[in-house]
Amino acid sequence: MVTLTKEQVEARLEKLIEEGVLPASLVEELKNKLLAYELTEEELEKIIEETIKAYESSLVEPGEAVGTVSAQSIGEPGTQMTLRTFHYAGVRELNVTLGLPRLIEILDARRNPSTPIMVVHLKGDAKKDREKANEVANKLTQTTVENVTKFIDYDLLSQSITIKLDMNIMRDRQLTPEQVAKAIEKYKVGSVEVEEDTIIVKPPTLLDLNKFTRLRQKILGIKLKGVRGLKRPVIKKEGDEWVLYFDGSNLAGVLKKAEEIPEIDATRVFTNNIHEIAAVLGIEAARNAIINETMRVLEEQGLDVDIRHVMLVADLMTATGRVRQIGRHGVSGEKGSVLARAAFEVTTKQLLEAGIRGERDDLKGVTENVIVGQIIPLGSGMVDLLMRYLEEEEP
Repeated sequence: MVTLTKEQVEARLEKLIEEGVLPASLVEELKNKLLAYELTEEELEKIIEETIKAYESSLVEPGEAVGTVSAQSIGEPGTQMTLRTFHYAGVRELNVTLGLPRLIEILDARRNPSTPIMVVHLKGDAKKDREKANEVANKLTQTTVENVTKFIDYDLLSQSITIKLDMNIMRDRQLTPEQVAKAIEKYKVGSVEVEEDTIIVKPPTLLDLNKFTRLRQKILGIKLKGVRGLKRPVIKKEGDEWVLYFDGSNLAGVLKKAEEIPEIDATRVFTNNIHEIAAVLGIEAARNAIINETMRVLEEQGLDVDIRHVMLVADLMTATGRVRQIGRHGVSGEKGSVLARAAFEVTTKQLLEAGIRGERDDLKGVTENVIVGQIIPLGSGMVDLLMRYLEEEEP
């Protein structure tokens, strides 16, 4: 038997794309697998035939209730999910919501995740050197006056606030008392004096106890360096590179900082806050984040759900150009059908408001047709049969 050359195999597979028999991505995958073997023409044709058969059997039939199948395929395994909060990716110091609470968070399109996490990948020498990775982490971690303060005291008689700095933390964060004093001065809270590891702030006017307390809180909250919102950095080795994990999230801030810090790989910065991704990178990025986050949650629980079901949900949530929840304040509440909205939640309110506005229901969906007892427009129910009677000719 004569085996085919690589060029002949590639030519035959390219023909499948030209004929529109298989999608280019599938042909590329097939090519990568087949070029590792020596095949005869008969064997190649048999493989192509079986691939086409498998591909065609995986296609959705016209009239298939894809939404119902997706809801069932995600909902049923979802009943097996746990309710706990786990440690993130083997990192003891960080907790992250997983399992059913995280799935609900994603589908409800919560504006703020209960445990926001940022992952920052590095490039160049920093990803191989822990010391350099630690330097980048220090530059990114939000450092406030409170973080470097050993204690703070205020004296109503002398009208002064005394801040004692923790010099060990100051050295670790690569800060000097002068830099801290300069940051406090920017907020115009009064005169600022530095005495070794102590900073004395004297407000310009006389203050009572309440105003002193508010001023104290304001001074403690002043940002000295880093990206706002990023706390508790954890440096973890993944494969042969060091990766930074942060408690908190600020995608725009990290990407802006990447312009100043060349060690940050801006193409691999990740946050689990989907609304933040939509605001910074756009709706398509948010759609991909919904798919990836949902699949990660399901896979971590050992659940096997076809990605196409999750893709359908993500498409539905982002179809209007903004991230909507699967609920009455999002997808379900924005349906065109009055009866479909009423069947989901707050029935009386939906019917009353529709009556006031004089809305019309064209009964085009599944739910509304079930309610009125008509055939649903799916499967054989989406086919209309038209008949034309021919008048018999007289003999």
